[in-house]
Amino acid sequence: MKRAIELAKLGKGHTNPNPLVGAVIVKDGVVVAEGYHHAYGELHAERDALKNARERGVDVRGATVFVTLEPCCHHGKQPPCTEALIESGVAKVVVGSRDPNFLVDGKGVQQLTQAGIEVVQDFLKDECDALNPIFFHYIKTRMPYVIIKYAMTMDGETATSADESQWITGELARENVHRTRSDVMAVMTGIGTVLKDDPMLNVRLPQEHGKLPYRQPLRVVVDSWLRIPLDSKLVKTARDIPVVVFASQSLDGEGVEKLPALKEAGVTVELLSPGGDGEVLSIRDVLTRLGEHGVDSVLVESGGVVNASFFFRGDGSPETGLVQEVHVYIAPKIFGNDGNTVHTPVRGRGVMLPDDARMFGTPRIELFGDDILLKYEPHCKNRT
Repeated sequence: MKRAIELAKLGKGHTNPNPLVGAVIVKDGVVVAEGYHHAYGELHAERDALKNARERGVDVRGATVFVTLEPCCHHGKQPPCTEALIESGVAKVVVGSRDPNFLVDGKGVQQLTQAGIEVVQDFLKDECDALNPIFFHYIKTRMPYVIIKYAMTMDGETATSADESQWITGELARENVHRTRSDVMAVMTGIGTVLKDDPMLNVRLPQEHGKLPYRQPLRVVVDSWLRIPLDSKLVKTARDIPVVVFASQSLDGEGVEKLPALKEAGVTVELLSPGGDGEVLSIRDVLTRLGEHGVDSVLVESGGVVNASFFFRGDGSPETGLVQEVHVYIAPKIFGNDGNTVHTPVRGRGVMLPDDARMFGTPRIELFGDDILLKYEPHCKNRT
């Protein structure tokens, strides 16, 4: 099963919105074949492992299959894996994670059992579950799994008093951000960041030998009044890497006039009703729309105002359930500030009392050169 887990990781960044899955076939105590889900639309892990067995000329009748996720039992991009396993004549299937997809959710195990195949469930369950937090979240909620990422100095600044921010972290940390971009389906920012930095929000990593090219994420901009410049990098590259801009249905003037030019450039504009509590657009509505379009994960790389909208509504009340991870890069630098232009990663009204703070658990810690990455997940309940 540990080998199956390692195989599953090879599909990282290519299987969304499908899960990462690995499979290993063992006969007479020897690994005879293995496979994994390489990319969305391609063979599932079990079928890939059976294909590997055929290519090796191995008879898998009576063998045991170790698979990190319950085999599917429905037709999608691929036919059911349960059918392939039953037809192959394997005697036993050892399953790591249970599949919460209502199309599976125990039905895969039931089909195998009814066919006379012995099934063992929850084997190394925690390790297998750790492969697919994005898939599990999206299947259960139909909302994207959200990672908020920002970089700051030791004194908590995201820019200097002159509003300069490139670069806070070193090359290794920035390279890791590109890897994170490649793992999600979309990267989101706000119009303020677009106007200030003119970002590309794409993956810029060299292709690794023998591996699939890095998949480029959908680029998403929250831009209530459609201020995005037509000569911005995002607009100019929209036909190569898709761009979606979320704007208000209350658009008028220059915003309305810009719609045809954006469409001509290949930019998709989604119009939403303005949010309440002083918000122009509701981030929850943005995420809901993305989820409806099949986007299972979003990396947020934006300024403090957009970041704050994931944690607090305009009136300062908490916005819950929208963020699944926060990635905080800390550089060994001090910028200081002049007292008037303080730059912080989360801006807005926020809470009035320390005891009302949004609470997160103990971080996972990674080092990239001299920079530290802290990966936080929210507590189930905030302290009251």
